[in-house]
Amino acid sequence: MTSPQPPAESTTAQRVFRSSGGMVGGGLLLVLTAWIVVDAVVQGEGRTPWLALAAALLLLPLIVMLTLRPAVFVDDERIRIRNPFRTITLPWAAVADVRAGYSSELFTETGKKYQLWAIPVSLRQRKSAARRQTRAAIEDPHGTTSVHADVDDAKARMAPADRTIADLRELAERHAAQPGSPGEPQIRWAYELLAPAAAGVVLLAVLLAV
Repeated sequence: MTSPQPPAESTTAQRVFRSSGGMVGGGLLLVLTAWIVVDAVVQGEGRTPWLALAAALLLLPLIVMLTLRPAVFVDDERIRIRNPFRTITLPWAAVADVRAGYSSELFTETGKKYQLWAIPVSLRQRKSAARRQTRAAIEDPHGTTSVHADVDDAKARMAPADRTIADLRELAERHAAQPGSPGEPQIRWAYELLAPAAAGVVLLAVLLAV
């Protein structure tokens, strides 16, 4: 009797998409906030240290949620969208489209829409990309490059957000026909960050009211 075979492993390693600007800005904000709070606790008098600690309890989780937390994780089976306040996990069979307008968005087969906070759209970068594409068309008006090279070059000239959305759309189309039911998205709220932020609000309100 043959032994049961282990499940097949994913052929593609997990990929992670983040905003480099958000990561850098979030790190700087955390350092600045920590420096102000420490200074207020050490140098402050009366209620100032307590107010500083309460403000830190509110601000530090918010900074993490809005800047460092957003990310998009993808592999052969699913896409996981980690937004500031919640994480949405979807099998590829449930994804209908991924597109970028004024923001990056994912649409499910049931018509639901989820924003991708980790992929911010920059109109300035999009205009710069349009200028690069116009220059490329002028330099090669007859399309003498190969089709494969032309597709790669066109993607390289896209704005970063549009290039990432194109990669996600390709993944969605590649895995759309894989076995499995679309199912409902799995949603998990970021209680580990929301709870201390809420506690900071309550503590600040109490301190200011006393």
